[in-house]
Amino acid sequence: MSRPGRRGSEARERALHLLYEAEIAGLDPVEVVDRQVVPVDEQTARIVGSVARNSPTIGAMVSEELVGWTLERLSTIDRLVMFIATAELLDADGPPVAVILNEAVELAKRYSTDDAGRFVNGVLAAVARSARPAA
Repeated sequence: MSRPGRRGSEARERALHLLYEAEIAGLDPVEVVDRQVVPVDEQTARIVGSVARNSPTIGAMVSEELVGWTLERLSTIDRLVMFIATAELLDADGPPVAVILNEAVELAKRYSTDDAGRFVNGVLAAVARSARPAA
């Protein structure tokens, strides 16, 4: 039996992989999901679809909180981790802010540089204040 919350963690991680694949191949993320040999679970597909649909809004929200940085300057992984988290923050019925930020930091630590976790946390904490002001 999996630990509570593992399904969400696994969905975010798989979403990161699929979004990265789409980015590198220059494909639509939803198309990448549809082409998978191993079916994509509903939560992963929802995250990828949300990032794909809301990318301009998410990009603007993240850009607004980048002090001295631009989206183009970010590593692909750091940007995608922040986009996944922001997509979830925009869903008022989504996971709690603390869960979203913790998961994003863990993904950044696992797939990016040593300093990425702190950087991603700082940017997303600011994004969370505007995406979920009541939280």
